[in-house]
Amino acid sequence: MVNKNRMNRAAAAMAAAALMSVAVPGATAQAATATPRIDLKVLVVDDGGSSVGAITAQLKDTGVPYTRVDLTGAGRPVIDAAFLADTVDGRPRAKYQGVVLPNENPFGEGSAEMAALTAYETTYGIRQVDAYTWAHPGVGLEYTDNGGYSGQLDGTQAAVTAAGKTGPFGYLGGQVTFEDNSTMVPESYGFMGKPRTGYTSYLDAPVTGGRASLVGEYTHDGRSELVVTFGYNQYQQQFRLLARGIVDWLTQGVHLGQERSYFAVHVDDVFAPDARWSKELNCTPGDYACAGGEGKESTIRMTAADAQYAAQWQTSKNFKLDMLFNAGAGEEWKAENGGTDAMTAQLVADRAKFRWMNHTYTHPFLGCVQDTSANPWTCTKNAQGATNWMSRADISAQIRDNNNWAASKGITLDRSELVTGEHSGLKTLPQQPQDNPNLAGALADNGVKWAGSDNSREPDQRAVGAALTVPRHPMNVYYNTGTNAEMADEYNWIYTSRADGGSGICEDNPATSTCLPAPLDTNTGYLDHIVPAEARTAMRHVLANDPRPHYVHQSNLAEDRTLYPVLNQVLDTYRALYAPSAPIVNQSMKDTGVELQRRAAWNKALADGKVTAYRIGKDVVVKAPSGIVAPVTAPNGTKKQLLLGTADFGTAYAGTRSAWTAPEALQSQVTLKLL
Repeated sequence: MVNKNRMNRAAAAMAAAALMSVAVPGATAQAATATPRIDLKVLVVDDGGSSVGAITAQLKDTGVPYTRVDLTGAGRPVIDAAFLADTVDGRPRAKYQGVVLPNENPFGEGSAEMAALTAYETTYGIRQVDAYTWAHPGVGLEYTDNGGYSGQLDGTQAAVTAAGKTGPFGYLGGQVTFEDNSTMVPESYGFMGKPRTGYTSYLDAPVTGGRASLVGEYTHDGRSELVVTFGYNQYQQQFRLLARGIVDWLTQGVHLGQERSYFAVHVDDVFAPDARWSKELNCTPGDYACAGGEGKESTIRMTAADAQYAAQWQTSKNFKLDMLFNAGAGEEWKAENGGTDAMTAQLVADRAKFRWMNHTYTHPFLGCVQDTSANPWTCTKNAQGATNWMSRADISAQIRDNNNWAASKGITLDRSELVTGEHSGLKTLPQQPQDNPNLAGALADNGVKWAGSDNSREPDQRAVGAALTVPRHPMNVYYNTGTNAEMADEYNWIYTSRADGGSGICEDNPATSTCLPAPLDTNTGYLDHIVPAEARTAMRHVLANDPRPHYVHQSNLAEDRTLYPVLNQVLDTYRALYAPSAPIVNQSMKDTGVELQRRAAWNKALADGKVTAYRIGKDVVVKAPSGIVAPVTAPNGTKKQLLLGTADFGTAYAGTRSAWTAPEALQSQVTLKLL
């Protein structure tokens, strides 16, 4: 990695001359006479750096197949003409549709491997991404001391150029701000250079006397390189914004895999009250582990005004919340509070404005029968030493009774979806290392196909009988707080040192990322520190093609309505960063479950080498095992070949068309026709 302002110009010139002087193998006669087949796979040449790692993660996370060559690995394959191309059924075949390199030439001066790549790219029209390099004439840029800049980029306000907007980054709103999350830590470093002949800038930023490029296309000698002159990792927002465009540019808009920006928010415990945090006891009275909390219980519950505000907020933000409800807990609250419940009445009146999901009737623990006399709790045993479990009948009743209550109120919901209270019934380590064996049967009894799980415990989808889990991201907006001050107080307790009055968890676990050097001001800390931090975390999920929903609790819509500042920041930031062509996808849990299921099957098919996909001229062919649905991205105007005629392919998103697609009836492959 280059970390100086500029390299020695003479040395750079010699390197460029050496590369140009290497003998380039001639194209095969077949390549000159027949339209070649170009396989839909990317070649990644990896030096172990974070920039190549980030692009590799983008390929993996979006379902784009790739072959990785580890430059540091012993016995790695040699990149030569035979490695890159061959002949299939008498037709010349390019094995890779794009090449990712650590920089413009990671092999060294006079390299036969670089010469082979150069010949390959020229012959077949294959593009190359230089994941991170410095500004110099060898990549079409002036040196940084000629009107450019090199150094720290934290907080840099970069912008997509006019060429970038009409080219690979048209899905962006225009601004790309480099992260500056801490003044204590340098986060980004790079080079900005003035374009030379053959270079088209796609992303630039201000420098003294004008603007200079950070990302651009360098066309020369019959080849095209996407030149990136700043370092990054897969989690940084500036990369996440550009990642889609990098892949689309590399593949010329035709590739396996697809990407969306997903965001869904589950509001748990609707109709039920949530217990309140005690600032004095630093625990939650009513919980079994809160010593001294007996008789000091207090609860948080939405009001009718809170319910009205939720509906109004949804309309103003064009975003729908998922209301996960416990009708029986609401009925119990009403019976204990005079027999009336204006909040429930308001939500029921506005029922069509929300998405609804079963969260069980009274929110009991559906796993083992707990012994809470000690901390931590344990599972009770019978006389034979076997674990006592909640019965299948009792679990089934919790699901059925909640569904029946919803039907009686005219609330529409998808009965195939369920989130149990505290994700109970599913395994809970360390006390309950297996699912309640009665859970799968109860799910089947009620037609449940999708069961919410906690992503912080189980990030992968798995089967529970005939159902599949849908992992959910917990948000750091606590269930047991109703005000900003309570949020900051509990956050301080968890994340500050014992000397500062905290729990000391960070001293015991120094890897905890949210640790505080000093307590937050409880009057301002929530809005000034916690909200931006939590919004950044959620945005990372949104920008990473992650469909998993986030979850909070009804208490976060009550009192100070602590959830809305986080959601506002996520939605407003996203919509400022992206063009209308790339809207947030706010989908149901069932749709997310299907997405995760398809991804798992697709990734396995790729890993097993059972997918064949290629392009010949304007035709794209995808073959996969029976039952496997393939994710494909293609340019606008693409048609799908039917048995008779064609139809528009996919749905429009971010300037391209994409879809999960499979052969039509009586077809053995997917065939697309490019415009």
